[in-house]
Amino acid sequence: MTTDRIEINPKIMMGKPVIRGTRITLEMILRKLGEGAKEADLLDAYPTLKAADIHAAMTYAASALAHEEILLVPQGEKPQA
Repeated sequence: MTTDRIEINPKIMMGKPVIRGTRITLEMILRKLGEGAKEADLLDAYPTLKAADIHAAMTYAASALAHEEILLVPQGEKPQA
């Protein structure tokens, strides 16, 4: 299970999801991939990182987005509190 590789602890990186046992945030992994870094680049830059960690980060992000709720506000209207 991918969540076995991910940890959320308020004492580590202010509670951001990280690769278990590290201070490597999922946000950083995804940001680097989005900027064009290759998996091999990340593995070279972070020796404790494994390919399965990168895949877990992407799976976690996809799951988070799948459960995201989007509220559309018609142009010119203010959202209700």
